Amino acid sequence: MIARFLAFIGAFVLDTIARIGFVTRSFVKLLGRLPGALKRPALISEQIHFIGNYSLLIIVVSGLFVGMVLALQGYYTLSQFGADEKLGQLVALSLLRELGPVVTALLFAGRAGTSLTAEIGLMKAGEQLSAMEMMAVNPIQRVLAPRFWGGMLAMPVLATIFSAIGIIGGYLVGVQLIGVDEGAFWSQMQGNIDVRRDILNGVLKSFVFGVAVTFTALFQGYEAQPTPEGVSRATTRTVVIASLMVLALDFVMTALMFNK
Repeated sequence: MIARFLAFIGAFVLDTIARIGFVTRSFVKLLGRLPGALKRPALISEQIHFIGNYSLLIIVVSGLFVGMVLALQGYYTLSQFGADEKLGQLVALSLLRELGPVVTALLFAGRAGTSLTAEIGLMKAGEQLSAMEMMAVNPIQRVLAPRFWGGMLAMPVLATIFSAIGIIGGYLVGVQLIGVDEGAFWSQMQGNIDVRRDILNGVLKSFVFGVAVTFTALFQGYEAQPTPEGVSRATTRTVVIASLMVLALDFVMTALMFNK
C-alpha cells in the first residue's frame, strides 16, 4: 500500500516537472519568434485592435463602477477617523497599485483570453495550422507571435484606462455625490502619488499580467484537442489558469515592489 502511494506521488511529481519543462520550452520558442513577427507590423496592429479595442467597453464600464464603489466604501471608513479628505489618495493608490492591473487582467482573461484560445483551437481543429506547416509557414511566427505582441501591448494600455476611469468614478461619487472638498480630493492625490513607486510599478504589473494571460491563452489553444469538446475544455482552462496566475504573480510582485 505504501509502495503504491509512493509510486503515485513519484509519477505525479515527474509528470508535473515534465509538464513545466514543456511549457517553458514552448514559451522560449515563442519568444524566439517574436522578432520575426515585427517584420509584419500590420498583423500586430490588427491584433492590438482585436484584443484591445474590443475589450475597451467592459474595461471602461468596470473601471467606472469599481472606482465609484471604492469611493463610497472608502468614504464611510475614512469619515470615522475624520480623514475624508484622503479619499482621492485612497482611490488613486488602490487603483494604480492593485485594482487597476489585477481587475483588468482578470477581465482580459475572461474576454480576450478565451477568444484567443477558441480562435487558435478552432484553427487547429480545422487543420489550418497543419496546412501552414505543409506550406513551410511557421504557425508560431505567423499566428501566435502577432497575438502575443498584441496582448503584451494592449494590456498596460487597458489597465491605465481602467485606473483613469476608476479615478473619475471616485471623483463623481466622492465630490459630486457625497460632497468631499474637490481641492482636497485632487491635492491629496497629487501630493501622495509617486510616479515610479505607484504608477510605473502598476504599469509593470499589467505588462507581466499581459504576458502571462496571453501566453496561457495561446498555449491552451495551440495544445487543445482538435475537437469541439477539446476547444471548450481549453477555453475553460485558460480562464482558470490565467486567473490563478494573475493572483499569484500579484502577490509576488507586490511583496517585491512595496516591501519598504
